[in-house]
Amino acid sequence: MKQVVFYQTGMPEEVLQLEEAVMPEPKAHEVRIKVTARNINPSDIMFIRGMYGITPKLPSSAGFEAVGVVEKSDEKNSIPVGTKVIFTAIGTWKEYVCVPAHLVIPSPEGMIDEVACQAFVNPLTAYGMLESSGLKVGQWVLVTAGASAYGKLVIQMAKQKGVKVACTVRRDEQKEILEKLGANLVINTEKEKLQKMIMEKTGEGVDVVFDAVGGVLGARALASLKAGGKMMVFGLLSLENIPLNSGLLIFKDLKVEGFWLTTWMNSLNPEATQSAFKTVFTHLLSQKVKVDVEATFPLEKFKEALSAYEREGRNGKIILTS
Repeated sequence: MKQVVFYQTGMPEEVLQLEEAVMPEPKAHEVRIKVTARNINPSDIMFIRGMYGITPKLPSSAGFEAVGVVEKSDEKNSIPVGTKVIFTAIGTWKEYVCVPAHLVIPSPEGMIDEVACQAFVNPLTAYGMLESSGLKVGQWVLVTAGASAYGKLVIQMAKQKGVKVACTVRRDEQKEILEKLGANLVINTEKEKLQKMIMEKTGEGVDVVFDAVGGVLGARALASLKAGGKMMVFGLLSLENIPLNSGLLIFKDLKVEGFWLTTWMNSLNPEATQSAFKTVFTHLLSQKVKVDVEATFPLEKFKEALSAYEREGRNGKIILTS
């Protein structure tokens, strides 16, 4: 089988390589999946660079999220052969992956691969952060990197909950896209002052910040919170830590906390987990919440896919197919 692997951490275009590998054999509790599509997420890039919360065991494949078809079931035949499934695993940029049977989710009927392969990480992170935030109808959330796949999902899900959304972008053409999705305020931080625009629109600041960027923008987002507000940090696209203003934290009674989907999912009971998946999948199937695809590439053209991923102004996911 073909797989994309790296033997040392570094820039993806420098360390990733395509190679032939032995077909993996599933253990008794695992299923073997023929992977049909995977999307490229920021976490994939950080993992390859050795900057993610999970340290790669080298050599390693890349990718955490995918969709595929069960080719060999576990010993209990809990997931029949031929079932299309959504799953996460360390290293999905392969033709075949073995995954514990209890960790795969049958893909909803009618959900195409390009949607199914991105139905887990970003949609559930958006759902989980909105649920954990405590945001109520009429309150404001500020989303940094609003034009990202995650940002677009938050806008759409927050709109359904009656939560107002402000978000940051770096290009004017992204404003109209996000406003059509339901964003109440879109700020181009290359041209406009974030705090000034937030205060003019909200009066006293936003209730919650969802920060994916960190660095200086993260600090400005923190300063855009109202007294008693909360920042939820889940990404570091700038690769720079947030310079925290201690005075702001003290005198405005602000809170800063991290959010990682894995930890949040582990905190849920079975009923809450089922409810989360049902809600997210229903949104995606009904197209009340939409995901965008910029381009698809076969696995062996992963270098071209990475170039497309890095392209400035990209407005949809890059998908690797088999």
